[in-house]
Amino acid sequence: MFIFFVSLHQKNKKMSTLSKSQIKREALLKATIDLVNNDGFHAAPMSKIAKIAGVSPGTIYLYFENKQDLINQVYIDVKAAFTQFAFKDYEAHFEVEKGFENIWMNIAEFKLKKVDKALFLSQCDNTPMVDEASRKEGLKHLRPLLELWERGQQEGIIKQVSPYMLYAFTVYPIAFLMNMQQQKIYKLTAKNINDAYEMAWNSIKI
Repeated sequence: MFIFFVSLHQKNKKMSTLSKSQIKREALLKATIDLVNNDGFHAAPMSKIAKIAGVSPGTIYLYFENKQDLINQVYIDVKAAFTQFAFKDYEAHFEVEKGFENIWMNIAEFKLKKVDKALFLSQCDNTPMVDEASRKEGLKHLRPLLELWERGQQEGIIKQVSPYMLYAFTVYPIAFLMNMQQQKIYKLTAKNINDAYEMAWNSIKI
């Protein structure tokens, strides 16, 4: 009970430090994520997002130019949260395998704990709603992982293939397994997560 009240106090304290403008913007971002995850991009008009966020339809245009601008900004915000989580305890001096395991496990934890944001990023992988500039901006957040792979290739530890290939064989499978768990088809136990990590590492190491 004490933990609950402490958590509630911390949440209220955080909200009190936000301006009304920030609170409205956060509500719009959350409404967008929820609506896209449940109904897809095409079933998420600006008016409906505004209604779910509890703001007037005209208010949404004070923060975003149009729907694509909204989606792009949500994408960049969620990508930033994802990468902050992925590299929260990573150090650039780690050995390649240790560093990769650290990052990979953080990514797996994010996808299991921050399911709404993880699902939204998965949706963004397959839509033209996110423009090229926003994707490049999102890619910048992954720089520590890309640099780790580059170092691994220079040291002869990681295969000499494109970082897109490395990402496809290591990070994308986590999203697939998360989706299977969401559909109650598969259960990601601690053993399964460890097995998935071993398969990811084995797929890219020399």
